[in-house]
Parts: sequence; C-alpha cells; structure tokens
Amino acid sequence: MSSETFEIIELANGDVALRRAGEREDPLVRIHFSEESRQFLREHKIAVARAMLEAGIEAVQNIDEMDPDFHEEEDLEPANHTIH
Repeated sequence: MSSETFEIIELANGDVALRRAGEREDPLVRIHFSEESRQFLREHKIAVARAMLEAGIEAVQNIDEMDPDFHEEEDLEPANHTIH
C-alpha cells in the first residue's frame, strides 16, 4: 500500500472515506460521525477524519515492521467486541 496514492473523500451521506486515487469502487475505509459529533466538529470534521486515517496508516506500517508475516495469518470471523 505504501507506493499507491490515496484520497480522502466525503460521501453523499456525510461519511468520510479513504480510497485509491482515481478509483470509484468502494472505499477502503469509511468513518461515520454521529449527528452529535458532526454538530460538535462542524467544519473540523475532515481534519479530524484525516488525523484518524493518518494514525491508522501509521499503525499498519508499524505492524508490518514488527511482524512481516502479519498479512499471511488466517482471517478470523469478524465480531463486535470491546477492545479496551
């Protein structure tokens, strides 16, 4: 993913998304802010979403550096759970 170009977009429903530049397929990541959050953030919503996406990209890069075989592990069934 490091050599690709990505873009941050705002979707019609107000979500902020990350996708490969120039592609129109589903975004790689979507960030949904609640109505309360949107009212609180107002014009700063995109800046906050950008910071969240940048932190996520940095985390992925750190995982790759610590565990080069990370992407070869089996995917587990997705589940909703508290992580902290």
